Amino acid sequence: MGKTVSITDIGRKRKLNQDYVFIADLPVGKLPNLYLVADGMGGHNAGGFASRYAVETIVEQINRSQEEGAFSLLYEAIEEANFQVRRKALEDESMSGMGTTLVAATIEGDRLQVANVGDSRLYLVGDTIRQITTDHSLVEEMVRMGGINREQARNHPDKNIITRAIGAGEEIKPDFFEVRLSKNDRIFMCTDGVSNMLTDEEIFRILQEPGGEEEQVRRIVQAANEQGGRDNMGVILITPDI
Repeated sequence: MGKTVSITDIGRKRKLNQDYVFIADLPVGKLPNLYLVADGMGGHNAGGFASRYAVETIVEQINRSQEEGAFSLLYEAIEEANFQVRRKALEDESMSGMGTTLVAATIEGDRLQVANVGDSRLYLVGDTIRQITTDHSLVEEMVRMGGINREQARNHPDKNIITRAIGAGEEIKPDFFEVRLSKNDRIFMCTDGVSNMLTDEEIFRILQEPGGEEEQVRRIVQAANEQGGRDNMGVILITPDI
């Protein structure tokens, strides 16, 4: 495996960090590796609990699962996380209504397999930057329907309303994506605390700067904070060994 770096940051406006990341360059159950980014929501520390608990549940489920294939493993694990987050929310009134986004990735050879729920993102970064996941958000649906354009979406007042989340309902519907990786491709995963503060072009430019992966990730968080840092940030940058 190549190199993986991650970071979370509380940002400049929030009192709690509700973003959670997980990286495993070595096998998790039947998966060759696993990368998870989650952005929790809920009052007090419920969002922070939801993101961490969902990630831990997913890792545990994949470790014990007998399913075959990345998408089957991820789907089963996300379903289990949805069930467990909802169960906790029903047991504890202070956690009522909590939920979390999730973007998950695993790499086998030159195949990148991705699952997502919510508006945390995965980008493929090579000669250009390309968002692989589709945001499950009200604003994204408005863009798809032609109601607003991409630039209006960036600053829309309803930008924080997501249409799918782990814990939000009995049914959970992740999206799945498969991408063939080229030799110099990298994978950038982040919560909306980054993507709401920086354009794709700004992220891409920072990822082209010299200084190595740790420095690039640190600069992205710094740039998002300089733009206002309105939310927590969770970031993973993967340089696969293809």
